Amino acid sequence: MSAVLAAASTAGALSPRPSSPQSVPTAHSNSTSSSPAPLPPIPGAAQAEAGPAPFARIPGFAAWLADQPIGPASEAWRAMPDADAWHAIAVAASADRQAARWLYVKSLIATARGADAIGVLDVMIADDPDLALVPAWQRASGVAQIQAWHLVGGIAALRQPGLARDPEACLWRMKALSDRGEAQAALADFNCALPALNARRGAARTPFILAAARAATDSGRHRDALILLARLPDQNTTANVLRGKADLALGLAQEGRLRLARVDLSGRPEERAEAALVTIEDGLAKRTLPVPEALKRLDVLLIGWRGGAIERRALSLSMRLGEQTQDATRELGAGSILTRYFDLGADAGPLVERLRSRLAVLLAPGSAMPLTRAVGLFWDYRDFAPGGIAGLRLAEMLVARLQAAGLYARAADLLDHRLVTARDVEQGPLSIRIAGLRILAGDPAAAIRAIRETDDVAYSADLTAQRGRLEAVGLTLLGKSREALAVLDDVPDGLAISAEIYWRAHDWARLEAVGTALLPPPGQLTEVGQAIVLRQAISSAMLGHSDALERLHRRYARGFMGLPAGAAFELLAGNPDKVDPAALTRAMGAMPTASPIGAIGDMMDAGQAAMASRAETSASG
Repeated sequence: MSAVLAAASTAGALSPRPSSPQSVPTAHSNSTSSSPAPLPPIPGAAQAEAGPAPFARIPGFAAWLADQPIGPASEAWRAMPDADAWHAIAVAASADRQAARWLYVKSLIATARGADAIGVLDVMIADDPDLALVPAWQRASGVAQIQAWHLVGGIAALRQPGLARDPEACLWRMKALSDRGEAQAALADFNCALPALNARRGAARTPFILAAARAATDSGRHRDALILLARLPDQNTTANVLRGKADLALGLAQEGRLRLARVDLSGRPEERAEAALVTIEDGLAKRTLPVPEALKRLDVLLIGWRGGAIERRALSLSMRLGEQTQDATRELGAGSILTRYFDLGADAGPLVERLRSRLAVLLAPGSAMPLTRAVGLFWDYRDFAPGGIAGLRLAEMLVARLQAAGLYARAADLLDHRLVTARDVEQGPLSIRIAGLRILAGDPAAAIRAIRETDDVAYSADLTAQRGRLEAVGLTLLGKSREALAVLDDVPDGLAISAEIYWRAHDWARLEAVGTALLPPPGQLTEVGQAIVLRQAISSAMLGHSDALERLHRRYARGFMGLPAGAAFELLAGNPDKVDPAALTRAMGAMPTASPIGAIGDMMDAGQAAMASRAETSASG
């Protein structure tokens, strides 16, 4: 390509690269040999059933347009005043309306209003669906889409069989491919596009020369890029960005730096951003720019510029430097933006897998990363967490580490993320775990929400009971004892939790009433059994029910003999007529530490302590 373009540099037209001749069969090729043998049917191929043909409201124009030569670039797009175009459409007879619209479409494309042209083309094809089969219409649709920056659709439209070697289609396809960063594919269309490029004059050629030069530069063909750019004025700032990049790559450091400095002075924001990026890339490649300084400049660039190929290149560089410097936050952050906001095509899958593997290594149990930072990475980049069982194990490991460290709210946050995607009965166990963690974190209101927002599923009896217990605990901690007791009506062991609520509320009458059913059998008393009996004795003593105390003494005196709590029991029930406040205080101090309701009681205690701590922190803050 270099030699050919250099030879053509003094001529008005650009020349194609020489290529080896190829025999390209066409649908109308004739052979000098005898008639070819008929093609046999494909064995086992099913006959496709044709659907009903679309109905054309204004037929005829598609057939007429298909019979016209597609025309060279010089005749493809002709501008006309909008008023004339609209007048022609308004006064046209029904049979002539499509032709008037077609002239307007070509005028809109000629004035770079592709988005408007798409609208008119849509109206045309709605009136005559056969237009979708006509190369001239396909070409207009592709060009309009590219002008509207719908590059993928435009490229697809211009790759239809009737447009494969059409110079105008090749020209716009080359530009779109270059804009998408597909440099090699863009250069493959260069020779085909040359007649359409040479048919343009002055400023009309500039965007296409720039596209070809950018594709050449991105492909490492820097000398070819400079030959193409020689056709543009020395003051063209976009061309100077590419010239500077090519000069630097060819070792012309002084020339390259001067070009980029000129862009920095007079270029548009996008051009200045690209010039800054080219400088960073060259400094890193030649080791003249330290990595820390390059990172600072890159961060400034990414703050000031968003979108397009420039941000994509800058993010890709930032991700590579993050990997090089072991900066996981930078690597994952840049990679996540690339995958979420850019069309990476075939590169998307490998990049996601790379980020997923990187995150798994950073969060593995043996990783030296601090827990809080590991959880932060998981939370910020959970889209890249491993899928399936591996992802669940990773999340469970982090939840367990957070819980062991007492970071209950953070653990609940991780489980909340899973609750959103959980299905049906999976929500039951998750909601129970989340509610428990919220209570331990001192946030009973959030615990109640976790239960109530997942109550539209028919759970098993055991799960329903567990959810009811936690809801009752949360309500109790919020001071809503009546609501808690109502919930416990449907819980199998709700009586014991009700007794706990009465005990904590010092509701002695109700505690005595329900406590009778909870009393253990006489004999060897466990710590839990001792606590139940002593609570019953305290409630009866508070109420002055000496007869109830006497009954307790007759039933449990022998069982308390020799136990640490035996003296307290004897003090309360052995002489019920002489129980005084001091005796009650001593009895309460001698209570066994075991809660009658086990872990639920411990959770209540932990929840109360956490709520008090939060209140103290809030007040001091």
